[in-house]
Amino acid sequence: MKPRRRARVTVLQTLYEIDTTRHDPQAAFAQRIAEDPLPETVGQFARELILGVVQQQPKLDRVIAQIAPEWPLDQIAVVDRNILRMGVFELLLSQATPQKVAINEAIELAKMFGSDASPRFVNGALGTLVDRFNEFVQQVGKEP
Repeated sequence: MKPRRRARVTVLQTLYEIDTTRHDPQAAFAQRIAEDPLPETVGQFARELILGVVQQQPKLDRVIAQIAPEWPLDQIAVVDRNILRMGVFELLLSQATPQKVAINEAIELAKMFGSDASPRFVNGALGTLVDRFNEFVQQVGKEP
């Protein structure tokens, strides 16, 4: 598995734990890294991703509600919801990853951990985000 994908898997597993148990994000991430260490540069990428998603979760959730309006956030599968949070963060707020790569990585995570419908759902939602990218960049920049 590619190093950055391994980092994203670690982040997804941590976000899943946080979402389902309400464990402390830093402690959950530290435990995950202790169990499966990442190379330093990839570990830094993972730390920035988990920290960014956790800190920006309210903004990310508002965007997800708009790019997947037929699904209330609490009805989206936990795995899919956290893959979308990661994808939205990488696309809108991090911008350290090219759009196509961020979407492809999200789809791959959905294939690995989601249901049969997850890859299509994630692709559709993130595709909507890209189609309306400027609108969401402006919106996220204005929100607290």
